[in-house]
Amino acid sequence: MLLMKNIVNFLFEIGILKKTPRSGFQFLGTGNESVAEHSFRAAVIAYLLAKNEPKADMQKVVLMSLFHDFHEARTGDHNYVNKRYVTVNEDKAVNDLARKLPFGKDIVSLIDEFNSRETLEAQLSQDADQLDFILELKRQQDLGNISAAEWLKYSAKRLITDFAKSLADEIVTTDSSDWWFEKKEELWVNGPNEHT
Repeated sequence: MLLMKNIVNFLFEIGILKKTPRSGFQFLGTGNESVAEHSFRAAVIAYLLAKNEPKADMQKVVLMSLFHDFHEARTGDHNYVNKRYVTVNEDKAVNDLARKLPFGKDIVSLIDEFNSRETLEAQLSQDADQLDFILELKRQQDLGNISAAEWLKYSAKRLITDFAKSLADEIVTTDSSDWWFEKKEELWVNGPNEHT
């Protein structure tokens, strides 16, 4: 019974990430998202990166990307400016979060590997983390934020793998609304043709 209670408490705790804002947007001036929103797309990106790297353990890459910010349920998100002044004990937060869980050691191990940046899986997961931010920066740039273009340059320089760098090159040249808008005058003037 205690084991089930610990698992349920863990699930409630991770739910806090849906309410935890990513703090970098304060400095960018536009945009907002929760840590959970970021982690979701980072995990999808991790899947795509791992699919293009036959030597990678896909499950590990995806789980690292999904779990990498678990500590922020306890610490909040601290951006680069915050970290110049605030010391956050991420290891303690993760270890405390995982201590009473039967799978806690797995969580700690994956997050430690992610933070090490040494393995192929960690590098792919790190790239997924950055690519999610690059996608959001491009969207903010397309919406008129002039600072986002400069942030994009720095974020792209953090990428490690060649495939991630190629994706970033494509991201910066693609309008973030192309996937739905299509810029087809006929469609926008006359509406969708039900026969196509």
